[in-house]
Parts: sequence; structure tokens; C-alpha cells
Amino acid sequence: MSEPNPLLQPWHTPHGLPPFQALQAAHFPPALQAAMQQHREELAAIAAQAAAPSFENTLAAFDRAGRQLGRIAATFSNLNSSATSPALQAVQREMAAPMAAHHSAVYNDAKLFARVAALHARRETLGLSAEQQRLLDRVHTDFVRAGAQLAPEAQARHAQVMQQLAQLTTRFAQNVLHDESSWTLALPDEAALAGLPDFVRANAAQAAADRGLPGHVITLSRSLVVPFLTFSTRRDLRELAWRAWTSRGEHAGEHDNREVVRDILRLRREQAALHGHACYADHALTDTMAGTRKAVQGLLGEVWPRALQAVERERQALLQQMQAEGGGAAVVEIEPWDWRYWAEKVRRARYAVDDAEVKPYFELGRVVAAAFDCAERLFGLRFQARADIPVYHPDVKAYEVYDREGRLQGLFLQDNFARPTKRSGAWMSNLRWQHRNATPGGVDEAQVPVILNNNNFAKGSPGAPTLLSLDDARTLFHEFGHGLHGLLSNVTYERLSGTQVLRDFVELPSQIFEHWINEPEVLQRHARHFETGEPIPAELLQRLQRAQQFNQGYETVRYTASAMADLAIHSLGDAEPPADVCAWEADLLQRAGLPHGVGLNHRLVHFQHLFAGSSYAAGYYVYLWAEVLDADGFEAFTEAGSAFDPQVAQALHRYIYSSGNSLEPGAAYAAFRGRAATVQPLLKKKGLLQPA
Repeated sequence: MSEPNPLLQPWHTPHGLPPFQALQAAHFPPALQAAMQQHREELAAIAAQAAAPSFENTLAAFDRAGRQLGRIAATFSNLNSSATSPALQAVQREMAAPMAAHHSAVYNDAKLFARVAALHARRETLGLSAEQQRLLDRVHTDFVRAGAQLAPEAQARHAQVMQQLAQLTTRFAQNVLHDESSWTLALPDEAALAGLPDFVRANAAQAAADRGLPGHVITLSRSLVVPFLTFSTRRDLRELAWRAWTSRGEHAGEHDNREVVRDILRLRREQAALHGHACYADHALTDTMAGTRKAVQGLLGEVWPRALQAVERERQALLQQMQAEGGGAAVVEIEPWDWRYWAEKVRRARYAVDDAEVKPYFELGRVVAAAFDCAERLFGLRFQARADIPVYHPDVKAYEVYDREGRLQGLFLQDNFARPTKRSGAWMSNLRWQHRNATPGGVDEAQVPVILNNNNFAKGSPGAPTLLSLDDARTLFHEFGHGLHGLLSNVTYERLSGTQVLRDFVELPSQIFEHWINEPEVLQRHARHFETGEPIPAELLQRLQRAQQFNQGYETVRYTASAMADLAIHSLGDAEPPADVCAWEADLLQRAGLPHGVGLNHRLVHFQHLFAGSSYAAGYYVYLWAEVLDADGFEAFTEAGSAFDPQVAQALHRYIYSSGNSLEPGAAYAAFRGRAATVQPLLKKKGLLQPA
């Protein structure tokens, strides 16, 4: 490539954003290689210093190193998640192993680790601030978990394992994306569209148009397939959609994830053994709030039997509804593709709540405005749209974020719509972390964060609004809570910034923010009919409030079953991974008592939390762990008498949203709440305290 590589040139863009319009897939391999080389040179200079190790010349310098690599890698990762292409995917496969090898080389540098270890050994005598102590502890832990204390032969094998895992997890994610983007269910006539409300029809028409197809299609985007399973009266088509959705990654051929999962499990077992652990779950949990399998099993065991009782009550309600509509005829078995359909009928009958009635009050722009308004009332943030800032896709909206004093707090990018080039799910990511440990004149001069939110909502047709379900609105608030965790970060060192906290703490800021989308005060202000502008009727709000705990047994069983499968398969120890992971999964859940027709959130062959990376492996329980914290934490506002109580909001801001990883998470929560969390508010919230 004769032209200068734009990734390696100064980024003369607003707020130092990547030069998206100039980027090609071919720019990334040489840019990543050059940035990795620069990082190695920076670290070599730290390790080779004649001066004795100090916090400044070793820890602070280590935190500053690799900024060029960090910004290029973040750009690469975000494009692969949100706007990928065959060329980008090829580069992702090509670079997975070299980037993993670089990470191992950094943390297996004996001279560098010797300096870190020397500081860690005398950490109590160095006169460090609490934040500096925390950075030293976290960096030392990062080195140890990457194999720095292993013998040379074991260290070399550990590096090989991590490279192979990087390749396999990349392959897993690309296989899931292939199955999601290549499947559609055509709805060619009125008979195929039977039962679908106008908003589902409009979304299905737009999905077809986006793919150059005629008429209407259902895709495997959650925001389209779930409404289809909820409203379609065509049981045969519901079954087709459900089977396609739940069999992603389970098709023989090039994109089959079954053997990929087995290979990942073998390597994780070996990784754990190299660290002296009996199984991967033990290794993963040593660096969490839970700490042990026993603690996780205790939480899951507290919830599972209560959820089973609740889901059985819900099943009986569905059967009664089926019998009533069948004129008293014999009731067929409730299959997984039936549950949402009949649950919606029960919800209408018992609570007079209908998604088709509710969605007109949750137009996407108004839900975004509600999230911004809550952030302003709680934390003093103001979001200013900037249509002139170049972004990577036309769907993306950019906002400058200002604090109460009018100072720039960060840049927020929101990418809300599903498309074939974007992975499924919803997530927060970053292009730059907040920090104050900048190198004067370096690429990291701009220290405010650049935070992204990705959702996968079904886009309305041209000129028509995008209407969200209440669950969709809750998802937007959840990811925005993660975004606030990044935007409000107020730490010195990049390693401690934003969401770089223990995995079972990271979901607290996101899940507690979900509470505000249920607040009547917020809904009365922002839930307005997209055509008339009229506020949501008080009587409909009351019905929504009464229906909040409806179907919680179903949702809790599905989630907990997935968490149990995750923990179990990562607890196998020396045993060979199951020859058939799908059969193993089915047997495990049958023995656990998973009721027929309920299913689980994610099957192993498409469980991206576990196998598209390692962040949530043996850690899917964290949503429930954090839900204990968020339910207990929101009680502080309830006790204060207002969801916007300024004193509680200030404590939430200081100890949860802005402290990043500068505080141990248990101490951070106790500082906010004045005590440790209890499980009772969670059980109450879910209606699991006692039979209904």
C-alpha cells in the first residue's frame, strides 16, 4: 500500500476519533504490527532502566505504554462488532493469534515483572495513595494471571494456549454471525402475517428491504424474532423461527460450533491446570467478588427452586388460557415456540396489557431523551447531538457530553439498529478510556472518554418511527448505564477506568439504571404517543406496574439455567469435554428439572458471552449477582422517598459510577449503601418471596 496508513498518522478528527471514512481492512494488519512493536519498545525502555523501580517510573509508565496500540485495537474491535465485512473478518482471523501472542509477551517479560513484583512486595512501605495501591494490585494480578510466575516451559505453553483460544473464540463469533445473518423466514402473504401487529409487520418489511428482498421477512435479530414468537398465530412458522434461533452454531459444515466449543473447553482446562486450579471455573472465579464456585452455587441455589415454583404457576395460567380458547378441548403440550404466544394472551387477559397498545408510547427518540434526562437529573450530564462528527455508519449518532459546569465530559456514540454486518445482542464498548495519566505531546493528550452503545432494534421503515417494547427500552437503559459508567469515570490511571472492574460488579451500574425506565415519574414525562404526543395514560401505567412481575418465573428460569450450564461445563476438571455438548447440555438441564417448553437464554453453541471471548466464561452468573446489588441499591432511593434524591444520587455517582476500579467493589458498594447488600429486595422484585 503506497499511501500513508491513516491509522498510523495523526488523527486530525473531532475529538480524536478514528478517521473512519479513510479506513480499509488492509490498513489494520500493518498498523497493528507497527503499534505492537512500538509498545514493546516502550516496555523495553521501562524494564531496562538503571534506576530502581518506583511507582512513577514503572507502574505509571506501564499504564501509559501502548496507547497507540490501544486506540487502533479499539477501532478494529468496534468495527468487527458493529460494521464488519468479509475483508475485516479475514483480518480478524489473521490477527487473532499475533495479538494474543503480544499480550502474552508483555505479561511474560521477566525484567518488567521483576520491577512490578519488587514494588508489590513492599507496597505497604511506599506511601502510595489508595488509588495507586489499587493500580499496583491490579497490574500485579494481571501479570500473575497471564502466567508471569510460571516456569519458562509452562509460560511458553500458556502463551500458545492463549493464541489458540484467540483464534477459536474469533471463529466461534464469526460462525454465530454467519448463522444469524444468513437466515430469513419469508412471510409472502396475509396468511403468513396472521396475528402480527402493525409494528411487527413494518419491522419485517424493513428487514426485507435492508436485504434487498420483497415483502416481509423475519430475521434472527432478537427485536424481530421475539415479537414474531409473541404474536404470530401461525404455530408452524413460530416453530420454524424458534428452531432457527436456537440452533445457531449447531449446523454441520464450515460454521459448526460444536467442535469449536470442545476445543475451547480443552484449552481452558489446560490454562487452569497451568495455574494450579482443578478446573477453569476455579481459575476464573479467583478474581471476582464471588471468589468461589460455592458462592456462585449458593446464589443460584437460592433462586432456582423459587423460580421453578413461579414458572409452574405461570404454566398453569397458560394452560388455563389455552383450554378457555379451545372451548374446553384437551390441551396440547406447551412447546418452547408456544410460551411467549400464550403468555402474551394471559398478560392481556389478566392485566389488560398489550404490546401493540404500549409500543406507540415508546418511540426510540423519546426513550433516548428519557435516558439523557435521567442522567442529567441524577448526575448533571447534558448530551448535545453533533451531526457533523464523522462516524462509522449512518445509523450512529454522536453526542458531546458536558457536566454541570459546562466542561466536556466525553463523547457518546449510539448505534441502535440491527443489520447483517453487526453481531447480535447489546453492548457497551469504548474507543478511549478516561484517565489523567497522559503523555505530554503523545497520542493520548485527549483524555476524555469516547464511549459507544450498541443495540439491535428493528428499524422502522423510511419515514416511520422505530417503536420499542418496554423490554427494548429497558435494554437501552441497561446499555446506557454501562455507558455512564464509562463517561462518569474519574480516575487517574487508565487501567482503573470505567467498566474495567471485576466482572460481577460491572453489571451493577447498568442494571441499577434500568430501574428508572419503570419509574412513573419518568414514564409520565417521556412516554408519549408517537402520533398525538399525548402522555401515556395513568390507567395504562397502573396496568404496566401491576404486570411487572408477570412471567418473571419464565425469565428467571431461562437465565438461571444458562448460568448453571456455564458453571457446570467450566467445572469439569480433568474430564474430557463432552463428546456431544448439545446432548450434555440437554441432560444437565433435564436433571436440574428445567421444565419442558421454557428453554434457556443461550445454548452453548451460540453462547457468545462464554465462547466469543473469555470475559463471561464461568461468569454468566454475574447478572444475578449484580441484580442482588442493584435491587438492594435502588432501595436507597425508595427509602429516601424519591428516585432522584440528590444525596443518594451523589453517593451513587461517587462510589459506583465514577470510581472505576480505584476501589475494591465490596468497599465501593458499602460506601454507597452504608452496608453490604441483601438478597431480599431481589426476591421481592421478582415476586419470588412467596407463592402468588
